[in-house]
Formats: sequence, structure tokens, C-alpha cells
Amino acid sequence: MKRIFTFFLSLFLLIAPQGISCSILHASASSGSYACILSDGVYFHTSEAPSSGIFALPKSYYVKVLSIGERYTKVEYLTDGERTKKLTGYCLTDELTFVDYTPVNPYLYATFDVIYTAENGESGDAMLDKLTLPCTYYGSYTIGSKEYAYVLQRGEFGYVPKPADFSYSENGEYAARLDGNTTNAPASTNGNGSQAALLIVLCLIVPLLAALLIKGAKPLPYELDE
Repeated sequence: MKRIFTFFLSLFLLIAPQGISCSILHASASSGSYACILSDGVYFHTSEAPSSGIFALPKSYYVKVLSIGERYTKVEYLTDGERTKKLTGYCLTDELTFVDYTPVNPYLYATFDVIYTAENGESGDAMLDKLTLPCTYYGSYTIGSKEYAYVLQRGEFGYVPKPADFSYSENGEYAARLDGNTTNAPASTNGNGSQAALLIVLCLIVPLLAALLIKGAKPLPYELDE
């Protein structure tokens, strides 16, 4: 009986630190981590209101999590750069997939040119009749059957018709981590649950075994030689 008690106590001490570590790792998603966009139509909102969505975020890319609310999560998208500006806003919490790692390339960086043509085109100079401006793509917005792109152009945000041939490569990091192709893949939720269940069982068994050991103990008829 004493050997059984020692075995379970050793097993309990071995598993307990792992359980604590998993809890801390899980909590990290709510304080400055990232969330992946895994479906179409996840909108970036300017406020915590359904009508404040200004564009749908690119699928397979990420937002940086600032704080998690019951309905809305405060997020950041993109960074300040030569052709980019960081946006701070909100996403619906249940539309985000929170991760416990820092993505290598969290944001989509894609550009395309918009050509503006003079209304009359009477200057006789093609260079004066057309103006080509590059813009940075943030996301899409659909009105009826027309699809627009939310872009940053010359330091200002706005909408332009989305080019029919515009496309971008999806970010495969989330899928790769699920397949175990990286060393920092997020821990499996099922595994955490199994460890937690085993920890609870051991917490119940160890005191019971200790009680049985004490209750059933009898004085030895003789001293054992060391």
C-alpha cells in the first residue's frame, strides 16, 4: 500500500507543473497575442457597433489582440510604414480564432495601381489625361453586386472598385501549425483537457490512499534492519 501511495504521489508531482504551465499559456491569448481570421466576412469595426464595419479582413491573416470583451475584441491591424498605417478597431469575439504564438507574417501586404482618367481628355497628352496611383489593400467591402477595396492611398483611407484580377496568397502558417510542421505549434486543446481531468482524479485519489494507509497501519511485531 505504501508503494502504491508513493507512486501516485510521484505521478501527481510530475503532472502538476504541466497543468499550471498550460493554464498560463492559455491565458496569454487574452493579453497582447494574435487571432487568426479563418473565414470570409470577418469585419474590422471602428466601434463596438454592428453598423461600424468598414471592411472584411483578409482570410488566413491575423489581427493583434489588445483586449478581449464578451462581444467585441479590440484589435490592431497592420503597422505604420512607408505605405501602411496601423488601424485600431474591433472585431466580433466569436469570429476570431485566438492563438498562443506570434505569427511570422501576421498581416497581408498587397498593393495595386488605380488609374484616374480626366473627364474630357481633351489635353491631347495621354500623360496628363491619366494619373496612376499605387494603393495599399486592407480588405474588401461589398455593396449589392459590387465589390470595393478599402485602401490607403497617398496617406488617406477610402474605397475604390476592387480590380477583377486582384488576388493574394493566403497565409499558410495556421494550417502548418495544425499539421505539426513547426516546432512552436499551439498545444492541443484536447491534450490540455485530458491533463486537467487526470489531475483532478489524482487530487481525489491521493488523499483517499493516504487515509487508507493511515487507517490500515498496524505496529510491526519487530524492527526492520536498515
